[in-house]
Amino acid sequence: MRRAASIQLHPEALRHNLAVARGLAPDVPMWSVIKAEGYGHGLLWAAEALASESDGLAVSQVGEARALRDAGFDGALLVLQGPRDPSEVHACTEFDLQPVLHDAAQLDHLETARVTLPIVWIKLNTGMNRLGFVPAEAASVARRLQVTGHGQGGLHWMTHMACADEPEHPQNARQLDRFATTVAEFSGRRSVANSAALFAGWGRGGTSDAPGEYWGRPGIMLYGAHPASVPTEHLPEGPDSDLRPAMTVQAPIIATQPLESGSTVGYGATWAADVPGRAGIVAMGYADGYPRHAPSGTPVLVKGALCPLIGRVSMDMLAVDLSGVPDAQVGDPVTLWGEGLPVERVARAAGTISYELLTRVADRLQPAR
Repeated sequence: MRRAASIQLHPEALRHNLAVARGLAPDVPMWSVIKAEGYGHGLLWAAEALASESDGLAVSQVGEARALRDAGFDGALLVLQGPRDPSEVHACTEFDLQPVLHDAAQLDHLETARVTLPIVWIKLNTGMNRLGFVPAEAASVARRLQVTGHGQGGLHWMTHMACADEPEHPQNARQLDRFATTVAEFSGRRSVANSAALFAGWGRGGTSDAPGEYWGRPGIMLYGAHPASVPTEHLPEGPDSDLRPAMTVQAPIIATQPLESGSTVGYGATWAADVPGRAGIVAMGYADGYPRHAPSGTPVLVKGALCPLIGRVSMDMLAVDLSGVPDAQVGDPVTLWGEGLPVERVARAAGTISYELLTRVADRLQPAR
């Protein structure tokens, strides 16, 4: 059953944010990353908004790519986790996908499937220690693929940066150097730059003389959030960094409560009023995807004014202090994040990251009309 809380999506914001990504790395082709249901916005919705403006779309798994093909998207599709078994290898050929290979088991799957993949990406583990072949394996992996006929249309290379949201971190220089050194002897495209790396200026591999054609992989920035994991108070956010939110989450005030000095609100009586005031009860809770651990003081937007969350977040409701908005009343919409309130500001207050908030919004929220 749909809730009174709602989501409004802004496709024009996605296209604007992709243009921002291109401005950070002029003339660098871009994979628009729409994995995890378009970072919570909807896989097909994100694809429809971005396909014509992108050089290709990137998803996490073969199933997502298949859904895009079934929906009629015929452009280049990158599968970031590659095939999980021989049947998915067959799907890569059937649906003309560009898989990213990162583990020896996937090479075995290719041999079992007895098909050839014209375009293949090889992921190198340069220090993230999550997915990827170690650089010392690069030559043997490339040979194994080429001997069996894979990559005739292109054998390409990528890695993933662990600390790009902290550009001065020494890990970045180590990874960029390790990647550039490893792939220098190979032809093919290269890709290192997710959103954070694009902001750091590494769209072409981090150095002005890095050889090869580099492709960017913008993700979170497309949806209007800055990629830093732990934003500081002075980090550009939302409109200040020229990013526009692609999602606005709102819910109505469904009740108000007068508060005397000392009155508590919510489970556990964790918040008490210092002075007389008024609480607004909002139809949004952790079952809708709002973080249960958000503390008192987390901002919401009411009639253009920032108001603090008070008390614990409940399953279907949360409470806000309406003392600064005396004319607020039942029925008024409250913006939880989106236009006027950058999601990273809410995430920072809640001790999390924008990625989590965007991807956890529940399906029971209705589209705004």
